[in-house]
Formats: sequence, C-alpha cells, structure tokens
Amino acid sequence: MSAQDQLKRIAAEKALEFVPENAYIGIGTGSTVNFFIEALAESGIRIKGAVSTSKTTSNLLKQYGIPEVALNEVDELPVYIDGADEVNHSLQMIKGGGGALLAEKIVASAADKFVCIVDESKYVSRLGKFPLPVEIIPAARSLVSRKLLKFGGTPQLRIGFTTDSNHKIVDVHDMPINEPLKLEDEINRIPGVVENGLFASQPAHVLIIGRPNGAEVIKIGG
Repeated sequence: MSAQDQLKRIAAEKALEFVPENAYIGIGTGSTVNFFIEALAESGIRIKGAVSTSKTTSNLLKQYGIPEVALNEVDELPVYIDGADEVNHSLQMIKGGGGALLAEKIVASAADKFVCIVDESKYVSRLGKFPLPVEIIPAARSLVSRKLLKFGGTPQLRIGFTTDSNHKIVDVHDMPINEPLKLEDEINRIPGVVENGLFASQPAHVLIIGRPNGAEVIKIGG
C-alpha cells in the first residue's frame, strides 16, 4: 500500500466513530471512501442501510454485504461520509473528480452531518489547483464553456466520460476561486449547467485528515 493510501485508510477508519448504530447513512464516492466501506464492513457496526452516490459505490456495498437503500425511501440521514479533491480551512470543497458530484451534493444536502475524509495532500489554504468539475447538459456544452471562460478558467470537456445521470462534465482548469460561495451560485445560474463541484454553500461539518502520526479531526466552530 502506498504512503498516500495509508493516510486515506487512517482517515477512513477514524470516520467509523461518526457512524450511528441502527441508522441509515449516506456514502460518497472515491478511493478514500472505498477504504471507509471496507472498514465499515469489518467493524461490526450495524446500520440499517446506505444511500449510495454512484454505481461504483453501489457495487462495492454489494460486494461487502452492506444493504443499499434509495434516498427517496429514507426520512432521516444522520450522517454522510465522503472524500474531497480539495478542502480548505472553512471546510469548503471541490468535489467531482470521480464524476459523481450531482448525487454527492444531493445526498450531502439530505444529511444532518457531512463528514469529509481526506489524506493530508487534499487540505489546502485556497481552492482551485484541482480543476473544477461542472456537470452539464450535453447539448449545452459549447454555450456553457463559452460562459465559463468569462470566469477566468480554461474549460475542457472530460473526454469519453458520461455521468450516471447521462450528463457530461467540463473540467475548468486554473479557475480563480476567490469567493467560493459566490462562484458556486453564479456557475449554477448558467443555463445548461446541472451542478458544479464547489461545495461552499454546504461545507463539511467535520473534516478528518489522515496524517502520518494519525487522524486529525477538525469541526466547524472548533
């Protein structure tokens, strides 16, 4: 296992402390989340079921015998566990490198608490080094890309990729993200945009950072 994977595992295992027994939980998508699913299966913690955010996660849940439930069937979701491509000191994030940002944002909004798990390389003082994913209606690709150019970034279609909802993703490179909350809203106002990977209006409540000497836990408000 690589050193980075070891840090991901450290963060993922620490997240088990935030999983309530006999409840439904939301589970995101990505390499760090994969370690969490494995740890959850081995932990003995009994949950009613998990709301998945992607086909990849659903397949892994099935592999580990964790029951899956649809979001529409759940009245309450105490916690949502997911990773991030970048997270800043306000616990605002860029997500969507794996292409599941739409479902991730929906399930995150349904949960009482969002626990973000990352290795230390993802913790940054300023968002934007990682390209910002923007999920779009395919027919609006050119229009949306032209409008995204005006924000100062360089949009590039993610070639050969279609989301689980049959949309396309434009990754915006070198995007100046000075005001994440404002930018998230402005991008989503572009006709043809389904959602974007800025998680600023609903940041994480808890951040777990995998570090070589163990897991660091940061909560909004201290």
